[in-house]
Amino acid sequence: MWLESSVTVPYGIELMSDFEDSQFARLVVERKLCTPNEVGLVRAELKTINKNGKSQSLKDLLTERGFITPSQVTRLNMAVDEDSMYRPAQQIPGFQILSKLGQGAMAVVFKAKQLSLDRLVAIKVLPKRLSENQEFVDRFYQEGRAAARLNHPNIVQAFDVGESGGYHYFVMEYIDGKTVYDLLSDGTPVDESEAVRVTLQAAIALEHAHAQKLIHRDVKPKNLMITQSGTVKLADMGLAREMGDYATAAAEAGRAYGTPYYISPEQIRGEINIDPRADIYGLGATFYHMVAGKVPFDGTTPSAVMHKHLKEPLIPADHLNKSLSAGVGEIIEVMMAKDPADRYSSCTELIADLEAVTRLEPPLQARKKYDHALLQDLATGTRVVQTGRGTTATDGQTGPSTLTIIMGIVIALSLLGNAVLIAILLS
Repeated sequence: MWLESSVTVPYGIELMSDFEDSQFARLVVERKLCTPNEVGLVRAELKTINKNGKSQSLKDLLTERGFITPSQVTRLNMAVDEDSMYRPAQQIPGFQILSKLGQGAMAVVFKAKQLSLDRLVAIKVLPKRLSENQEFVDRFYQEGRAAARLNHPNIVQAFDVGESGGYHYFVMEYIDGKTVYDLLSDGTPVDESEAVRVTLQAAIALEHAHAQKLIHRDVKPKNLMITQSGTVKLADMGLAREMGDYATAAAEAGRAYGTPYYISPEQIRGEINIDPRADIYGLGATFYHMVAGKVPFDGTTPSAVMHKHLKEPLIPADHLNKSLSAGVGEIIEVMMAKDPADRYSSCTELIADLEAVTRLEPPLQARKKYDHALLQDLATGTRVVQTGRGTTATDGQTGPSTLTIIMGIVIALSLLGNAVLIAILLS
């Protein structure tokens, strides 16, 4: 449909002078809400009404005559908005629109050719209804500026932003591939080695973004693209925020920005001081989804899911996927610690552990976090349960985790060995 002329009206309906009414009429017939004859009769009546000096739209008259309902009008309006976007997209100077790639709540993305350089690009276009809201327009351009600051092989490259015919557009690198979300569409876990490879490249991309003082704030499967050659590309800087941008942070305080299945606890609370560890949590939730085949926390509503991120202990991924290596399970739990202080302090630490498990070595950075938690347990007499294996003090309400028991035995044996050695030296 997107390759057809945007002014073609099928089923013999005459082309109307108003483009939006034309598109609305076409969709009404395509969706079998009315017959072509019914639309023709209402159109004829509409002409008579408008000739008498009154102004009325086709959608209003169809509703008044009982052919469609108000809820159907709402849905059709959204479809018309999407369709009408194709016409101005065709008129963006220097680009030839080839097809529609996808649509989200905030924009429609088209595949296009940049004529001057003879290369394929992706063009994101802001819907007309959002173009009238300055806040959405500002955020749209903010995304373009944020992406333009990043130049890395694991990040979708930004080329241009602009406006044409009242529509705002953002030109970026075209990725011929799929998303991690596509890998998870059948509900089965991703192979561990592939999940580690994807997470490692995403962590490298985030390390670069953080070095440029940008926090992504929406790391999730749909925003991780994989090219035909296997390169992972971090996409969509729509929620990115600059570290130290306290004005924006203060304006957003108390509001949760992110995607419920992958959002960090501090983002849910609307905290001002969001830092790179929020992205590490989102990547950890994505990593969990890949190896477990399901999201870390689920619920019937977004608020129910977010409440679990805040309060509910994480079921370790290796409890759901028994074939998962212990090292990967430890990495995910540290990435998804509810307290940012208990996570990796940077993507550099995370990368070191991901590279270690690819060499079949233990994740030493994660082990340091566990060692610290164990020492805290021994000092306070409580168990700390941060994720499924361990955080917030439980005062013995739940038994120690397997890892805690093992670490305790190791320390006990070490102390026993030292005591024996001292006894030998003194004898």
